[in-house]
Amino acid sequence: MSTEQATEAREKESAGRTAVYVYGIVPADVEPEEQASGVGDHGVTVVRHGEIGALVSEITTDRPLGTPADMTAHAELLDGSAAVVPVLPLRFGAVMSTTEAVEKELLEAHQDEFRAALEELEGRAQFVVKGRYVEKTILRELLDENAEAARLRDAIRDKSADATRDARMALGEIINQGIEAKRAQDTQRVLDALNELEPLVNQRPPTHEQDAVHVAILVEVSRQGDLEDALAQLADEWDDRVTLSLLGPMAAYDFVMKRAPEG
Repeated sequence: MSTEQATEAREKESAGRTAVYVYGIVPADVEPEEQASGVGDHGVTVVRHGEIGALVSEITTDRPLGTPADMTAHAELLDGSAAVVPVLPLRFGAVMSTTEAVEKELLEAHQDEFRAALEELEGRAQFVVKGRYVEKTILRELLDENAEAARLRDAIRDKSADATRDARMALGEIINQGIEAKRAQDTQRVLDALNELEPLVNQRPPTHEQDAVHVAILVEVSRQGDLEDALAQLADEWDDRVTLSLLGPMAAYDFVMKRAPEG
């Protein structure tokens, strides 16, 4: 057999192979909705062992993973499930060879750990609170509070960038430090406002220089209305200063993310 024929034979053999994509761990009594679909639009089923199960779907091994549609399908399945049942999410791309491997190497091998984690997540889901400063408002606030910043602002007004390079750099540093200080204060203000919800908290790093707050919280799903009310009050307080947004409910990625073993 020639090299080309051997390569073609291997490709044909690979094209017919399937594997099992694993999304997350759930209680064994969970039943996916009939219309639930996962990566590649494949139907979702549950592999069970004792009191725990794994949300899975079949994939073909010759299809590369990682498209935006794949990642969206992964997140949507987990987040939709987390709104109604406890879900222990696995990282994107967790693939095992067979459903038997999922049961033996994943569920049976880690059943005590997974069962305990699911008990901790019962009735809870993750939400993400994000706040972004309104640029003109926060700059005015910083300049009003810092005499040196105001002096530098006046010194560079109507002058060329070359002539005021040092002053502009100094002003930029003062503003950056000021925003960092305010971010710490305003993040604590959010956490204080949500304290009665008794959340678990993971403070995320800012994704933009003007981020005011970026935190993931784990709270009771039944308290979502209270969470929204508390943030609405803050939004009114911070009108035209900070733009707040809330994402969730979603799977508890920041708190219990797991990686499936190779299988």
